[in-house]
Amino acid sequence: MSIRPDHWIRRMCLEHGMIEPFEEKQVRSGAISYGVSSYGYDLRIADEFKIFTNVNSTIVDPKHMDPASMVDFKGPVALIPPNSFALGRSVEYFRIPRNVMTVCLGKSTYARCGIITNVTPFEPEWEGFVTLEISNTTPLPARVYANEGIAQVLFFESDSPCEVSYKDKAGKYQAQRGITLPRL
Repeated sequence: MSIRPDHWIRRMCLEHGMIEPFEEKQVRSGAISYGVSSYGYDLRIADEFKIFTNVNSTIVDPKHMDPASMVDFKGPVALIPPNSFALGRSVEYFRIPRNVMTVCLGKSTYARCGIITNVTPFEPEWEGFVTLEISNTTPLPARVYANEGIAQVLFFESDSPCEVSYKDKAGKYQAQRGITLPRL
């Protein structure tokens, strides 16, 4: 398995629609960068957020996430409360090939401010908008800028396709469209 460079990413996007919309070059002017990088793709966060609130004194439970514990917000800048988190989704829709696996990491611009982006791997043949978890580890409110870079996706290509893909397993997050809460 090897990590794939920028020219491979461009080819896969232009010929196979792996990322849509696709930004062929890295965009930086006045924004937190997004688009193709040397060995990955910097995805953007959309302007839709679910911001965690504890007004109901709820317990965070991955088996029973209470939708009432999240406040929907739409706008260019989301404020994440101190020591809290929000969910967002990518601007880009991904279609991962059967012989590819990704790892997604938060961007250093946010990490240097105590804002951590957590994303799970994109498995072979998974597709959809990415649901992102953004944690504010600071004791102060934190800003997250919509339609700008939030995380970098690294692509690992195998010499052979996997035996069972995410699509084959009928994965519970396959083809997700909006911000998706935990499912069993």
